[in-house]
Amino acid sequence: MLFEAIKLARQTIQRNALRSFLTILGVVIGVAAVIAMVTIGNGTTAKVTADLAKLGTNLLFARPGQFGPGRASTDAKPFNMNDVDALKSQLLDVRAVAPVAQKSVKVVYRAENRTTIVTGTDNDYFVTGDWLLAAGRQFLEGEIRGGRAACIIGQTVREKLFGYADPIGQNLRVGNVSCEVIGLLETKGQSSTGLDQDDTVLLPLRAFHRRIAGNTDVGTILVSAKDGIDTAKVQVDIERLLRERRHISPGAEDDFSVRDMKQLVQTTVGTTTVLTGLLGAVAAVSLLVGGIGIMNIMLVSVTERTREIGIRLAIGALESQVLTQFLVEAVVLSLFGGLIGILLGLGLAWVTTTGLNVPFLIDPTIVLIAFGFSALVGVIFGYFPARRAAGLDPIEALRHE
Repeated sequence: MLFEAIKLARQTIQRNALRSFLTILGVVIGVAAVIAMVTIGNGTTAKVTADLAKLGTNLLFARPGQFGPGRASTDAKPFNMNDVDALKSQLLDVRAVAPVAQKSVKVVYRAENRTTIVTGTDNDYFVTGDWLLAAGRQFLEGEIRGGRAACIIGQTVREKLFGYADPIGQNLRVGNVSCEVIGLLETKGQSSTGLDQDDTVLLPLRAFHRRIAGNTDVGTILVSAKDGIDTAKVQVDIERLLRERRHISPGAEDDFSVRDMKQLVQTTVGTTTVLTGLLGAVAAVSLLVGGIGIMNIMLVSVTERTREIGIRLAIGALESQVLTQFLVEAVVLSLFGGLIGILLGLGLAWVTTTGLNVPFLIDPTIVLIAFGFSALVGVIFGYFPARRAAGLDPIEALRHE
């Protein structure tokens, strides 16, 4: 009986192909929107997580001042190398502590120039930020202590100033300072905020202080915890030591902030997940609209086929058979719309993720849920018209014009 009902449903749909397509359009749009939104959201979450991971492993960073809603302050005194040395010598659970001082400076090579971020630091910077060298070497100890003007450049600086030429050993002018290029960083690409991480020049911190900044301030201290060490514990140790060094009395608010990269990753991933869920929920409303459309057309179909239903009932068809026929027709329409919506949603997601340069991650669970939900829409919104068809009086149905 079920096979015969499916066959009749297929024939009815084929006879009214255009009407059937318009009927399932709401389901198609709803399923496609849900799948596209969730797939794009998953890809965006994966990209943000990967970009944040590029910033460093088990990374914490300390900055002067408090930052956050209602807490922003930038008038706190900056860090200095004594703070960095204290962290290096007194923290036992860290593998690297890197000072960072930055300034936007024009760099020039022959006829080419560009404005880029110049960073003063030491070799621990490569550990905390998981930086690798594509060519050349890191700073020598004498260059760090003596403040020699030696620099390591990112791939964007190499491309814009040197083209395809080998930059190692060449002299680059940073502001008014001539420095020898001793290393080339491997590509890292854009960060989650859109910042080009390869558009950078690294100098020994002492050279940066003397020749670029004109002061001894350290804007940020990067701390990388040892593998297996809880970063929350390291954060507490950093805060305790900095409070002591900055003579902050018990109960007083810190004039610095320490952030754990894991917390930032969790917060960001949580935000993108919530947004993905909200977008998927909004898109799911289209499925409800599509279900109402199916119910409306099925009611019209019952009215149009009243005499047909009366004949079937008069020659012995059971109410359950008529009910099954119209219910199957609604479910077939809905499932057909679900299949088209899945293909359309995956296609839209692929095009969008390719354009946004984020991973195309198919979630089989959401595909199955969307398909199952489309079937449920057919059952729920097809039942009332089917029940109405099955409940027709055969004599009254035969009299219907």
